[in-house]
Amino acid sequence: MDRQQEFVLRTIEERDVRFVRLWFTDVVGSLKSVALAPAEVEGAFEEGLGFDGSSIEGLARVFESDMLAQPDPATFQILPWRGETEATSRMFCDILTPDGEPSSADPRNVLKRTLSKAADMGFTCYTHPEIEFYLLKSQEPGPDGSPIPVDEGGYFDHVPGGVAQDFRRTAVTMLESVGISVEFSHHEAGPGQNEIDLRYADALQTADNIMTFRTVIKEVALQQGAYATFMPKPFTAHPGSGMHTHFSLFEGDTNAFYEAGAEFQLSETARQFIAGILKHAPEFTAVTNQFVNSYKRLWGGGEAPSYLSWGHNNRSALVRVPLYKPGKGQSARIEYRGIDSAANPYLAYAVLLGAGLKGIEEGYQLPAAAEDDIWSLSSAERRAMGHDPLPASLHDAIRTMEDSELMPQILGEQVFEHFLRNKRAEWQDYRLQVTPYELQRNLGIL
Repeated sequence: MDRQQEFVLRTIEERDVRFVRLWFTDVVGSLKSVALAPAEVEGAFEEGLGFDGSSIEGLARVFESDMLAQPDPATFQILPWRGETEATSRMFCDILTPDGEPSSADPRNVLKRTLSKAADMGFTCYTHPEIEFYLLKSQEPGPDGSPIPVDEGGYFDHVPGGVAQDFRRTAVTMLESVGISVEFSHHEAGPGQNEIDLRYADALQTADNIMTFRTVIKEVALQQGAYATFMPKPFTAHPGSGMHTHFSLFEGDTNAFYEAGAEFQLSETARQFIAGILKHAPEFTAVTNQFVNSYKRLWGGGEAPSYLSWGHNNRSALVRVPLYKPGKGQSARIEYRGIDSAANPYLAYAVLLGAGLKGIEEGYQLPAAAEDDIWSLSSAERRAMGHDPLPASLHDAIRTMEDSELMPQILGEQVFEHFLRNKRAEWQDYRLQVTPYELQRNLGIL
């Protein structure tokens, strides 16, 4: 037994932990949980916990349903919202096949495989997400059918006595108590919209942190009589919720994206990484923007980027290179602005990193940076400048992903097929709906 496992078992005994929750996600990123009695944890470390994988979306076909959940002791945390008496803890799991091999259908394993490829190329990947969400008065819509936000605040607004202020303070405290470092938090542009930015961590830890983050945010909201949603675009008239993520690659202790004296201080590695993301973005948009509603955010105005472009401090670009600070070469990074807050972080980071690594492997050439506000250009101007659009709907994104050679390589055939099957079913369900918009628009005149 290794030291981390010993630490977990000792802590469970010392803190009188009564329940140990094992966490993992399905193919679309829904959190799954099973509670273990403390006496069963040592056995789960050694042999895993058996469960029926065919009941979990995308995890196993019916004829190969037996799976094992193997807890990762490095992810052990006490869950503060469950109280100190008879404490509850959690660990993330890796999903294994009955013979102990990592399951190709486990989203966490998909990201681990991509990070392993990066390591083979000499890179460690660090990520830093800016997570937006809406705080609503309840899950129930108002009289007009729209959600009701907890306030009418705007970007960086300080709302005296506002629910969101107390909410953010409590949420940040709780996040830090489960080992998630927060860089800063503030009110976002929409009413009731908030943003909390997590500190840099390696990509696997960040993906685990995002799954924990969503749970903490929802728990704190419920405690305060509110409801938190990570839906990409809950309001027609207000901005959607993105999860802009900053990426950097390190070779040992050296930032591989930094080159003194180069344009924007960007190394050739960084330029090839951006070129890989831009080339393959249409193929992976179904993963980073996985719901019908995601495309209301991408094409609904606000600051959501809809076209293939990159720029230095250009907030209309899909990939942004933040302003360089003299003497801060280690902080050189790029920001992908397309991803939304409802993505499965394991798969989303796998496809983004995998596309960037492909650009480095193949030596992709980066087109010129976009200087203009891309939203203000005409369609003809955008075409002339090579700013092709991202897919306009989930249907378009599915079709583009189906034709991709790279996505099944990154995701593995099983995740690729299960994910597409889930998304086709969602599109089909959506396509059959008669919406309030159609009834309001057409019922009285047709």
